[in-house]
Amino acid sequence: MVTIGEELDKAVQDAFTRPIPKSAGAQMRYLVRQHQRSTRRVAELLGISQRTVERYVKNQIKTPRPQLADRLEREVRARWQPQIRAKAKQTAATTAGIMIDVQGRFGYTAAPGSTDDARPRHLTLALPPRHAARLFEAQASGADEDDLRQIAAEALGEVYFRDNGQRAHGLEVELTDLIDLRFEL
Repeated sequence: MVTIGEELDKAVQDAFTRPIPKSAGAQMRYLVRQHQRSTRRVAELLGISQRTVERYVKNQIKTPRPQLADRLEREVRARWQPQIRAKAKQTAATTAGIMIDVQGRFGYTAAPGSTDDARPRHLTLALPPRHAARLFEAQASGADEDDLRQIAAEALGEVYFRDNGQRAHGLEVELTDLIDLRFEL
């Protein structure tokens, strides 16, 4: 299932200027450096023994199990190039905005006499910086997926359905079923 939080992270990762370390040993060494040279913290983070972390750091073990490889890559990606990540978010939230390509079912609450049946739509829009800022702030504050989905629906409602206040006053948009989603900074 597609989640807004993961897709926001992927969009920010596209701004990276260097690729993440490829080998398990290099990834493990990076995590150890990020945790003040503490192999114990890295072991707790990954759910493995401290001795196993030390073996990866010394390249005594080179190929991790698939579950460990996924966790390791995910943790490295989450910490990779924090200044580039922050700059990309700042640019999107202040000047550039964010592109959204969404395919989902949109429901409506509108004036009497109009249809409120949810319909599938495929939209590609440029959201203004204020909406990008709301999404990134909510994600940073730990908002759950439903809250992020509501913020995205409000942004799409304002930009696309109400045309920035030009039409459909009072129309409330709800994103009920998310089929596909991509963000681009």
